[in-house]
Amino acid sequence: MKAKALTLALAALLPTTSVWAASDISALEARINDLESRLAQNEQATKKAEDTASSFEFHGYARSGLLINDNRTGATGTGPYMTAAGDLGAPVGRLGLEDTNYLEANFIHNRQLDNGSSAMFKIMLADGVESSNDWTEDESELNIRQLYAQFNGLPSFSGAFANSTVWAGKRFDRDNFDIHFMDSDIVFLAGTGAGIYDVQLTDDWKANFSIYGRDFGSVESAGTDIENYIATMNNHIGPWQFMLSVMDSKDNQQIVVKDSDDKVDANAKATRRAESGVHAMFAYHNDTFYGMKGSSKTGILLGSGLGAQLKGIGSDGNLNNDAKAVRVFSYGVADLNSTWSVAPAFMAEYSKDRIKDNDEFKWGTFNLRVQQSFTENFAMVYEGSYQYMDLDNSVDSAKGSYYKATIAPTLKLSTVAGFFDRPELRFAVSYVDWSNDLDNFAVSTSTGATTMGNGGETIFALQMETFF
Repeated sequence: MKAKALTLALAALLPTTSVWAASDISALEARINDLESRLAQNEQATKKAEDTASSFEFHGYARSGLLINDNRTGATGTGPYMTAAGDLGAPVGRLGLEDTNYLEANFIHNRQLDNGSSAMFKIMLADGVESSNDWTEDESELNIRQLYAQFNGLPSFSGAFANSTVWAGKRFDRDNFDIHFMDSDIVFLAGTGAGIYDVQLTDDWKANFSIYGRDFGSVESAGTDIENYIATMNNHIGPWQFMLSVMDSKDNQQIVVKDSDDKVDANAKATRRAESGVHAMFAYHNDTFYGMKGSSKTGILLGSGLGAQLKGIGSDGNLNNDAKAVRVFSYGVADLNSTWSVAPAFMAEYSKDRIKDNDEFKWGTFNLRVQQSFTENFAMVYEGSYQYMDLDNSVDSAKGSYYKATIAPTLKLSTVAGFFDRPELRFAVSYVDWSNDLDNFAVSTSTGATTMGNGGETIFALQMETFF
């Protein structure tokens, strides 16, 4: 009707001496109808855009460095897990010891609806190589480490689930946490599965529930994957955290252990691979640095069977059926003043019957990183590590100590932005040494054998590190 009225109005305004053909009027009417249709479509698109908002995020972590030993022959076998206890999860301070070029790239798409619900899709790519070359295709370990989606604020959820988050896919658990300056997770739960976060059980009590799956390899006779299923309940009550995980892997006993000649290993009788396990963690997240301004975390982890891999929950299929382990930890970060920042960490573990009956492992690590700011862009970073280990793999044994001292002149965008502000450009000099009894000692573990060479070495490092 609006189009016809507009057409008639235009016709009435024309001089009477002008003659318009009927086809001209029809064409004008068609053009006006098309214009109105486009306006209506634009209104619908505008309303849809208002009802649905989308955004994209990019986050990442990267480090890249070069190590040179005092013989200028390259530094190999270094890193936070370079000691004989490294494959047991025993770290030392990472500063000045890492030569891997490692990258994590996180791509996130967010969608927000006007009903209050939202969705997030995340993909994480990671790669790590030790080569110093510019093209490392043959050594690349490029991998999709995370691939999942989650929903928040669903209107259908109410009561205890009103503010919960549901997810499914391949991911790291949201509530993992670590000691960054030792490159060591305190607890790391990951795999493929589904779960729900932030179920409000009481005013102070939130709980997370999840089921993850992990693969241990395959059963040669059946040609099927060995699955480990991990069910977790993670509770947060104020600053306290209690996490309980149980796991089940029915096919794990069917692995046949063979030696280098592809014959059945006679020592396999001493190993009964676990088919189940339990893992528990108690932690206290303190908003002070042991009573001073800062932050700290302290706790204990316990595990048996498949749960005796205390750091990577359910990730080790080679654990003995009777494996048992306990670990304690405490670490913190504090800015003492505008010049000095400190970050101490302590971790110790005892485990037995881990891979074979009657094996026994003890280790403890103390690490201290200190930052001294000189200008807005320059700081000296110091790090000292001490690790004691008493290792008995049921065949050989060794015990002794490892020492590391590092000094690292460091460039930053702003030294006043905080201890963890990145990026940083570093030059580092480290001295590492250990007891003679540990020279060339190998510890048989689930991932093979870690062999220490001879100590007393100076290592020079050039490195950048960033995360955002």
